Amino acid sequence: MLTAIIDYESGNLHSAEKAFQRMAREMDAGQVVVTSDADVVARADRLVLPGDGAFPACASELRGHKGIYDAMVEAVEQKGRPFLGICVGMQLMASKGHEYTETDGLDWVTGDVLRIEPSDDALKVPHMGWNDLVLESDHAVFSGVKTGDHVYFVHSYHFRVKDPAERLAYVDYGQEVTAVIGRDTMIGMQFHPEKSQDVGLRMIGNFLNWTP
Repeated sequence: MLTAIIDYESGNLHSAEKAFQRMAREMDAGQVVVTSDADVVARADRLVLPGDGAFPACASELRGHKGIYDAMVEAVEQKGRPFLGICVGMQLMASKGHEYTETDGLDWVTGDVLRIEPSDDALKVPHMGWNDLVLESDHAVFSGVKTGDHVYFVHSYHFRVKDPAERLAYVDYGQEVTAVIGRDTMIGMQFHPEKSQDVGLRMIGNFLNWTP
């Protein structure tokens, strides 16, 4: 079993690598590698797409690494490989992002990435720190996780899904802010599971054992 964390020069990879490798060892879930090799992406059993920074820059970098991009799209769309997007990696699953300029996403989950606009002026943007999950769906990645568990966010934009069934969890930050999206073999987390202590590690382990 091989899990590939995709390196397209737009993600904080060290902490993700360590968290995924730790859980793979604990759960006997095979090998985890960080890779910029399209052949490794193509043969991986599951894929992780991290992302830090602005949506347009991440989208440009991902598409600029054409071999990786094409291998990832084929693996997810044609082979149905389990896929996890983290932070901007989740946002890239959207139809479009609206950070600075309108930018096409992967259009794997229909919706738009828009700036957070809290109803309470005391709530600052970026949304940074711990917040309580509200689970909306029974999903294998939530095994052992419950509403009220804390996860760690750092972001200024959020994913507004078109189909409510594809929003699996949210948090309250002066508005409902999408925390987890998913459909079929794809899932995305706006928060950083690798920085979310026991709850995040549990979800990483669940993803590594997920067989949709």
